Amino acid sequence: MKTIKTLIIDDERLAREELKSLLKPFDEIDIIGEAKNGEEGIQIIKDLKPDLIFLDISMPGMTGFEMIKHLEEIPKVIFVTAYDEFALKAFEINALDYILKPVDPNRLQEAIKKLNQKEDDFSSNIEGNLSRKDRQLTLSDSVFIKDGEKTWFIELSKIRMLESDGNYVKVYFDTSRPLILRSLNSFEERLDSEFFFRANRKFIINLKWISSIENWFNGGLMVELKEGEKVEISRRQAIRFKEIMSL
Repeated sequence: MKTIKTLIIDDERLAREELKSLLKPFDEIDIIGEAKNGEEGIQIIKDLKPDLIFLDISMPGMTGFEMIKHLEEIPKVIFVTAYDEFALKAFEINALDYILKPVDPNRLQEAIKKLNQKEDDFSSNIEGNLSRKDRQLTLSDSVFIKDGEKTWFIELSKIRMLESDGNYVKVYFDTSRPLILRSLNSFEERLDSEFFFRANRKFIINLKWISSIENWFNGGLMVELKEGEKVEISRRQAIRFKEIMSL
C-alpha cells in the first residue's frame, strides 16, 4: 500500500493531537510533521513536500486560505475547521474535503476514501481550479450545499436525483433532502449530461443510480433508482434517453 505523506496544520495543540489519534487506524496515512500556524506550514511544506495536508482555516497571523496562496506547489487539502461559512471558498479552490470540528470519525473516513481517486481528479494550481466555474461538473466533482443551519460538502456521484419544488430544488443523497433556492434549469446547465439526465419537467436523475427501467404509458418510461424512488421519463425525453443508452 502506498503511504500518503501527511502534514497537520492547526494552531491548537489539542486539535492536532486529536486528529493524529483519529488518523491512527488509517495505515496509508503517514504523518510526517505538524505546524501551529501558516508560516510554519509554508516552510514545512517546502521542506517535506507532503502529499496531503489537514489544514485549519482560522489561525493567528495567516488564515489557511492565505497560506495556500503562498505555496508554489499545493498538496491535496482537507480543511478541518469549526466554521461552516468557509465551505464555499474551499469548494472554489477544489479542496479534497471540508470537515467540521469536532471531527466525526465516520466523516473523516469518507474524506480518506477520496484519496483513492485518480491523481488527475485533483489540481495543484488555484487558477486552474477556478476554471470549474466555466465548465460542466462531473461525478468526481464535489459541491457545497447549505440548507438552513446544515451544510454538506458532497461528491456529485452520491447525488441520485434532483426534484423541482416550487422555487427550490430538492437534492437527494444518502438520507438527506436539502432544499436549494435555484431553478432546475440552472442545475441542468451545470451538470454533465453524460451522467445527469432531465427525465421530465420536475426531475433530473443520475444515470448511475438507475436499477431498473420499464415501459410506461404514452410511450414514456418508468425508472427505479437504487434507493427505491421511481421517476417517470416523459415520452419526449424517453426518445432521447433510448438514444443515449442504446449500443
